[in-house]
Amino acid sequence: MSDVRVIIQRDSEREERVVTTGTTAAELFAGERSVIAARVAGELKDLSYQVQDGETVEGVEISSEDGLNILRHSTAHVMAQAVQELFPEAKLGIGPPVRDGFYYDFDVEKPFTPEDLKAVEKKMQEIQKRGQRFSRRVVTDEAAREELADEPYKLELISLKGSASHDDGADVEVGAGELTIYDNIDAKTGELCWKDLCRGPHLPTTRNIPAFKLMRNAAAYWRGSEKNPMLQRIYGTAWPSKEELKAHLEFLAEAEKRDHRKLGSELDLFSIPEQIGSGLAVFHPKGGVIRRVMEDYSRRRHEEEGYEFVYTPHATKGKLFETSGHLDWYADGMYPPMQLDEGVDYYLKPMNCPMHNLIFDARGRSYRELPLRLFEFGTVYRYEKSGVVHGLTRARGFTQDDAHIYCTREQMSEELDKTLTFVLNLLRDYGLTDFYLELSTKDPEKFVGSDEAWEEATETLRQVAEKQGLPLVPDPGGAAFYGPKISVQTKDAIGRTWQMSTIQLDFNLPERFDLEYTAADGTKTRPVMIHRALFGSIERFFAVLLEHYAGAFPAWLAPVQAIGIPIGDAHVDHLEKFADAARKQGLRVEVDSSSDRMQKKIRNAQKQKVPFMVIAGDEDMANGAVSFRYRDGSQENGIPVDEAIAKIAKVVEERAQV
Repeated sequence: MSDVRVIIQRDSEREERVVTTGTTAAELFAGERSVIAARVAGELKDLSYQVQDGETVEGVEISSEDGLNILRHSTAHVMAQAVQELFPEAKLGIGPPVRDGFYYDFDVEKPFTPEDLKAVEKKMQEIQKRGQRFSRRVVTDEAAREELADEPYKLELISLKGSASHDDGADVEVGAGELTIYDNIDAKTGELCWKDLCRGPHLPTTRNIPAFKLMRNAAAYWRGSEKNPMLQRIYGTAWPSKEELKAHLEFLAEAEKRDHRKLGSELDLFSIPEQIGSGLAVFHPKGGVIRRVMEDYSRRRHEEEGYEFVYTPHATKGKLFETSGHLDWYADGMYPPMQLDEGVDYYLKPMNCPMHNLIFDARGRSYRELPLRLFEFGTVYRYEKSGVVHGLTRARGFTQDDAHIYCTREQMSEELDKTLTFVLNLLRDYGLTDFYLELSTKDPEKFVGSDEAWEEATETLRQVAEKQGLPLVPDPGGAAFYGPKISVQTKDAIGRTWQMSTIQLDFNLPERFDLEYTAADGTKTRPVMIHRALFGSIERFFAVLLEHYAGAFPAWLAPVQAIGIPIGDAHVDHLEKFADAARKQGLRVEVDSSSDRMQKKIRNAQKQKVPFMVIAGDEDMANGAVSFRYRDGSQENGIPVDEAIAKIAKVVEERAQV
């Protein structure tokens, strides 16, 4: 046997080792139990891969992003095996890893029940304990079709070889090269237990799955298309340790408590009536208060920063979106046209920017007017697929706090810097403080304009982002078709990341709309356009804040800032006078004069998460005072009325949490 020289890469350290032909990656990392796969020349490989002369081999740890994906995809295979052992008629769909877990789609006669999921999980535990080996096998297209003749969805995937999509998970099954099947082999007898078309890689054995749990099932269209059959999808999660699984389940329980859809109903803030349609919300009075306060504060801050307010209609002729390019690049996300005026196509607007361009172009512009900052709370409509619509965070109708800034090339860098600083400071005012930035660059398959313009725009955004001193994460290919963008990402109170504001630099739409201003030397010059949505949408930002605060908004945003709770009927009048005086100072104060007992009134106020409970009894009345009870149950007694009102007003003014 000849020698093979390989390099083992560990972070920045490189170790050269001479091994015999046939040595596997598993042998290179013997004793390193956390290593469950290998990366060779940038490609992920099973630990059973035999290393070749001159290769650089890096161990993939189970807790890394790639390691977690391999763990979860392997667990998806175990789940599919368990399903077919319990339901032999089940036909296999696709089972990719997803964030924090995995799923697998099945064609079965009837939907899975909670009892079915318990049985599948129990069977998975049995398979896990057997220590079945995941064994890779290369097959020809013809052999794969023959082996999988009873699996119609796998046959369709074989025909997709070379064009499988990541969006629907098909790329975990077939790629551009050879087809492979993974066999689950009995560790003792060597017999085949189960097999699946798959690119891999996988864990060495099912015993390498430390901890998993099935979460739920749902209906899902095959490959995400409503034209295809409806399958049954089982979701699960898998983690490198039982402790991490437990922490994840506790996190999910906390996230469920904070679900904005649940809180929106409990706190009577908004609803999405079936009679109106999926993804189209109505705000109730209390939710309307929060939204109005959010918008009013934003308006005031924009005015301070020199923005001018505009208003545009909800629908327009299709020709406008031909000019902007949206009908070329974005038609799938738009509602179908309405034919009016003897066959003219009208569309509900998915974006505000084309209309803002028309405002800029309504008359001649001078360099003295620039930068021109146009701002609108503009409601837009996007036809999201039913499977992705999610409360207020992914809606079909929503209001963007949309700004478009027109400036000279010389003003561009400074204006971007001011805009990003303004965005971050305003988000901080709403109580979000943990940020990082993402730089989305050109999609080589979906862009307009010259490479030179894109390079200049991208580099300008990079320099502006770096000045903030925040982490900057690349997002290759994530830009819109008309220009690169910076996205502000923020973490909420329980560590979840949300995309907030976006700032996009655009040399292309001014060109398409033939926008011009008169420069200082009298020549006609093209402006630079900056797209900026601060909240993203009012609805989505509302949902993020609702979950961030778990419904317990700081007093300045709370729909009811204080509620009067009399100890007895004799104290109602005293609290009504307190409420009247507080309202005259712009505070939102109510009095609970219902027939409920005081303790129930306190419980009701706690459920509604009111910041200040203002309690009054005989002693308070005699002294012209009230007592405060806070959301955490603590109390402050005998506060003079004027002082109590001033204290609430101060907390509101400072946007403090109590």
